[in-house]
Amino acid sequence: MATITKDTIIGDILDIAPETAPVFLSIGMHCLGCPSSRGETVEQACMVHGVDVDALLEKINALVPAAK
Repeated sequence: MATITKDTIIGDILDIAPETAPVFLSIGMHCLGCPSSRGETVEQACMVHGVDVDALLEKINALVPAAK
């Protein structure tokens, strides 16, 4: 998979890199199994949780092996 972007769906990220779950949990996404949260883009989740999208993307991409 290419680098994770603000338009990447969270469910897709969790499917290919479940090790990213703690990063999402750390921003307050405690319902990662819910259809609504899995269907959100990274940007949408950041807007809802008041998180800087670029900072979150940096953390996520550091954990996704294909994105290194």
